[in-house]
Amino acid sequence: MQRLLGTARWDAEEVRDDLRAYVVEHFGDVEAVLLVDETGFLKRGEKSVGVARQYSGTAGGIENCQVGVFLCYASKKGAAFIDRALYLPREWAKDQERRAEAGIPEEVKFATKPTLAREMLERAFEAKVPAGWVTADALYGSNRNLRIFLEQREQPFVLAVKSNELLWTLTDKGPAQVRADKLASEIPSGEWRRLSAGAGSKGERLHDWALLPLFRLQLSQKERFWGHWILLRRSIGDPEEIAYYVVFASREGTTLEELVKVAGARWRIESSFSEAKGEFGLAEYEVRKWDPWHRHMTLSLLAHAFVGVVRSSEATRENGTLEDLLPPTLPEVRRLMCSLLLAKLPEEEEAVLRWSRWRRRHQLRARRCHYRKHSERLQGGNG
Repeated sequence: MQRLLGTARWDAEEVRDDLRAYVVEHFGDVEAVLLVDETGFLKRGEKSVGVARQYSGTAGGIENCQVGVFLCYASKKGAAFIDRALYLPREWAKDQERRAEAGIPEEVKFATKPTLAREMLERAFEAKVPAGWVTADALYGSNRNLRIFLEQREQPFVLAVKSNELLWTLTDKGPAQVRADKLASEIPSGEWRRLSAGAGSKGERLHDWALLPLFRLQLSQKERFWGHWILLRRSIGDPEEIAYYVVFASREGTTLEELVKVAGARWRIESSFSEAKGEFGLAEYEVRKWDPWHRHMTLSLLAHAFVGVVRSSEATRENGTLEDLLPPTLPEVRRLMCSLLLAKLPEEEEAVLRWSRWRRRHQLRARRCHYRKHSERLQGGNG
C-alpha cells in the first residue's frame, strides 16, 4: 500500500477524472447539485503536508490537523465525491524547506478554500458535468468572488452567507446595502412558510422559510432573465436561530419549494463524509507527502463511489418489489459485499441475504414509528 501511494507510477489527477466520469455516468442528472465543503483530519505531529493549528469543523474548533476541500455530486440517484484538494496554509506555502520535504510542486501556491472550490468547480464545468445548482456553507457563500464567478457562468446557486453579509436591496431611499439579519427582521410573520428540506434520521427536516427579492442591476435583456433573492431558514423551536442564503436563479419557474430542497441538499455531503471516513478509510492513512495524500483521497473516494453505485442499483431493482424493506444503506451494501465474497456455499450466501432482509424490514418499521412520533411532537408543539 505504501508503494502504491508513494512510488508507484500512476497519475492521481487522471484517476480523479475517471472518478468524475464514473459518478456522472451513473448519477448524472441536469437537476443535480454540486456541493462544496471541507473536512479536517486530526494529526499529532508537524511533518504531514499542510498540517497546522487551524479550524476544523470536524473537531469543532482549532486543532492540529490537515484540511481538505471536497466537491460532491448529488442527484436523485445517489451522491458521491468527484474532486478533492488539500488546503495549504500560508506558513507552509512560503516555507521552501518544508515544501521540498513534503514534495509540494513548485506551481502550487497559497490558495484560500473558496479559491480551491472555484478551481474544482471550473474542472467540473469544463468536463461538462450536468448540474442544476451549486450550494455550500457561509465560508464559500460569503466570498463575493466565488459568487461572481458562478453568476458569470450563469450557474444557479443557493449559497449560505453570514448574518452580517451586506446585500443590495431596494429601500425607501433607493438601492442600498443592508445586513442579511436586518432584512430577516423586517419579514412579516405571515410570509414564513413551514417546509421540509428533506428526510433526516429523525424525520422530515421541517423549518420555517421565507424568500425576499434582492436588487439586481439589469443592463440587458439577457440579465433580466436572472434574479437575486435572500432565502431564510428559521428554526421551529427557536425563532431567533436563522440561517441565510443568497440565491441566484432564473426569474421564471424558480419556486420556494425547489430552493428549500437545494439548500437541504447540503446535508448529503455531510453524510457522504461520514460514510467515506467510517467505511472507506478516508481519514485513515499514513502518508505525509503531497502526492500520496491526493492518491489516498482519490482511491478512497473511488471506493465510496463504487459502493454507492451498487447501492443505487440494488435500491432501484428492489423498488416496487420489496416495499416492506428499508432501502439498503451504503454501509450495509459494503458489509454485504464483503460477506458474500467470503461465503463458500450457496446456503451461506442465502443466509447473509436473509439476515439483511430481516434487519431492513424491522428497521423500516422502526423508522416509520419514529417519524410518526416526531411529526406528532412537532404538531403538538405548534398547537
